[in-house]
Amino acid sequence: MKTRIIGKTGLVSTRLSYGCMRIAGGWEPEKITAEDEKRGIAAVIAAWEAGYRLFDHADIYCDGVGETIFGKALKQVHGMRAQVLIATKCGIRWEGVPNPDSPHRYDFSAEHIIKSCDDSLNRLGVETIDIYQLHRPDVLMDPGEVAGAFAKLARAGKVRTFGVSNFLPSQVSALQAHLPVPIAVNQVEIHPGRLDCFTDGTLDQCLALNITPLSWSPLGGGRYGDGATAKAGDEKGANILKELDRAAIIYGVGRAAVVLAWLMKHPSGIIPIVGSANPDRIKEAAKADSVAMSRDDWYRILLAARGKPLP
Repeated sequence: MKTRIIGKTGLVSTRLSYGCMRIAGGWEPEKITAEDEKRGIAAVIAAWEAGYRLFDHADIYCDGVGETIFGKALKQVHGMRAQVLIATKCGIRWEGVPNPDSPHRYDFSAEHIIKSCDDSLNRLGVETIDIYQLHRPDVLMDPGEVAGAFAKLARAGKVRTFGVSNFLPSQVSALQAHLPVPIAVNQVEIHPGRLDCFTDGTLDQCLALNITPLSWSPLGGGRYGDGATAKAGDEKGANILKELDRAAIIYGVGRAAVVLAWLMKHPSGIIPIVGSANPDRIKEAAKADSVAMSRDDWYRILLAARGKPLP
């Protein structure tokens, strides 16, 4: 698989990332079985064998079970840790945790960032996280406090680089102004049904500051995957699928690979995060790396996604 540099970090990643949100098989730790764990490990190994070298996590994925399963996969594949980048996220806290009356909230306090990092390291079974991200913007974020937590983690060798997720350009700027090191990534939702990042300044900022955009849910939660159909009356959705299928024939790949290649065409260097736990789909998605989409085909998909002509 072809590679690219993450932001200004010098870290080398494949152009596709594998997302580990689904490898536990669910969101409730007490319901995860040994078979679920076995399937999760198989999915990680399938991604490794298909060439993915950036693996995306978050501490909330099945309350950390996803990270634990990945750690077990690392131990099964000799030499894997040295050849992959591990990214994970912190900052989302669920209702009822740690106290029964605790609300659902976001927490970028230094104490929570540092504790979350230590917990993720333990579950993953590694000494260092390559890319550590703040998951969703905390309205109470104190950029100076975050910078102090990041500095402490970096000095301890626990984190190599830092990033954010779901941040608006203004939020990135506010945090970056207090950091002595550049923000490496901004993980955001981008797909034919979610075009905001093309127009709200997110990707422009990534280009200006050399921040690598990571695309979560690049297939729109399965709406643009192989075999998906548009809902009755959804003319725009049907037109998007029509254009994707047209391109799939031209490039000799599946519909999912077309969507991923469409994202990767953008000059900001979008890295789509493939989230299927099905080994066959994981391998099929990797074919996007070989697609060199033309400018005309890219705009045909954009026009279908807009549902209206360009200005």
